[in-house]
Order: sequence, then C-alpha cells, then structure tokens
Amino acid sequence: PWLGLLAGIMAAVSMAMVHAFVSVTYNGNQLISGMAINTVASGITPVLGLAWFQQGGNSPQLPDDGRFHEIVLPFADALRDVPVLGLVYSKLISGHSILVYLTVLIVIPLATWVLYKTRFGLRLRAVGENPHAADTAGISVARVRYTALFWGGVLCGMAGTYLSVYQTGSFIKEMTAGKGFLALAALIFGKWRPLPAVMGCLLFAFADAVQIRLEGVELPVVGQIPSQAIAVIPYVLTVLLLAGFVGRALAPKAIGVPFVKSR
Repeated sequence: PWLGLLAGIMAAVSMAMVHAFVSVTYNGNQLISGMAINTVASGITPVLGLAWFQQGGNSPQLPDDGRFHEIVLPFADALRDVPVLGLVYSKLISGHSILVYLTVLIVIPLATWVLYKTRFGLRLRAVGENPHAADTAGISVARVRYTALFWGGVLCGMAGTYLSVYQTGSFIKEMTAGKGFLALAALIFGKWRPLPAVMGCLLFAFADAVQIRLEGVELPVVGQIPSQAIAVIPYVLTVLLLAGFVGRALAPKAIGVPFVKSR
C-alpha cells in the first residue's frame, strides 16, 4: 500500500507540474488548463486500465496485504458499550485508515501553521492576493506557485490513493464521483481557511453518509426513497450552501489571473 501511495502521489504531482508549466511558466488560463487536465485524466486512466488489465478499464482487486486497513485505537473495544462517549470513540474516532489520521494531522495543525506562522505561508498568501507587490518585494512568484502546486499534488495523490488502495481496493472509472468538485465547494464554504474548510468537508461527508444509510430504507410516511434521489443529496446540499447560506466568500484576488512580471 505504501508503494501505491507513492505512485499515486507521483502521478498527481506530475499532473500538477503540467498545470504549473501551462499556467505559471507560460501564463495560460488556469481554468482551461485545469479542465483540460481533468478531462485527460478522466479519459487516459480507463484506457490504460483496459490496456494493462483487460477488465473494462478497471483494475483487479488488490490482495489483502496490498491495501491499507482500519486502525483500532487503544481501548476502543473496551469502551464500545459506554453510552455516547464510548460509541463516539469506538465508531467515529477509531477504525479509520492511517491516511485519515495523516490527513487530520496535515490539514488542521500543519497546514494552518504553515499558512499563518511561516515565511513561506506569508509569501504564499501575498502571491495569492497581490503577486506584483510580492514580486516588487523580491519574492519569486513562479517559485512560490510551483511549490504550492507541488504540495497540492501530494495531497491530491493521497486522496486518490485513499479511494483506490483503501476504500475500494481497485481502480474504477470515475470512482471519485465528483468529490473533487465537492472539495472545491468546501474550500469556498470555508472561505479559503483551513479549519472552516475541514468543517465543510465533514458536512459534505455527513451528507454522503446519510445517502449511504438511506439506501433501501423504509421511512415513515414517504416510504422508500428512490436511489437516484438519495444519490444527489450531497450535491443538492452543495448548491444550497453555495447559493447564499455561507455568506460572501472572497477568493484570493489573484486566483485565475496570469502573472506577467513587470519590467
């Protein structure tokens, strides 16, 4: 699984560097570059899967020792029957992949510290708000953006590996099911700050969990809800939140704006 994680990170970083080459080095439109890379990735992965494994674009199921497994935290089994707290600890906090725990450590304390307490974080925020002022101060805008995209690729690689090496145990075409766009919505929901963005991710994850739990369940009065209606719950929640319930979310001013160095 660790080799799979490394391969996933390398693939995602390579895509991120293509995006950096187009949008940073050659000042291409960031939106068009991102959509093009997304389309290429969506098409090339099943093509490679079909060529390598001949299973309709999917990959074979990983063996047990090739997957990440749940980690049971200390005393989780002993506290299982304790009302409320024991259930939260044994079911909600314990029993996740190491990738989940790494993500919590990376996003909440580490990313917040890097963004708001380090020199690189200050430069990153400056480049996102006013790259010309940062350039005047002697900051290499291209280097900061390349570095940011590199680490973004690392984190996206971890996310993809979670799906294929832990959750499903294989690659399936379009297995993300638009969750990358939900991540973008969570970022907007959190107003480009790490901790509120995590809260947005947890909210969308809760909606996704509700969707799974409602499959085939008979509800009072309404009966069994069609699976198609249940499947759209996270996306309907996204639309409702971004339609005005989150208030005004101001993105960094330089997002999507090519930087042309002043002469």
